[in-house]
Amino acid sequence: MDPDVARDVERLRRQHGLSLKQVINEALRLGLERLDEPTRPTPFRTRTVSLGAPLLPLDNVADALAHAEGEDAP
Repeated sequence: MDPDVARDVERLRRQHGLSLKQVINEALRLGLERLDEPTRPTPFRTRTVSLGAPLLPLDNVADALAHAEGEDAP
């Protein structure tokens, strides 16, 4: 048992007047019950930001690539 867990177990044992076995069994029951519950994932949210108007039309990929490569667009 890790030292921090042992301290918590001992504190709970003294605080509630329970035996070591009682505290550990109750903690395991609660933990196992919680682990058995289905978890709902937190929805992923993407923040949006305005980038302003595009510097060139992006509806024609060939033109956009030509511009990016420094070529004159047809």
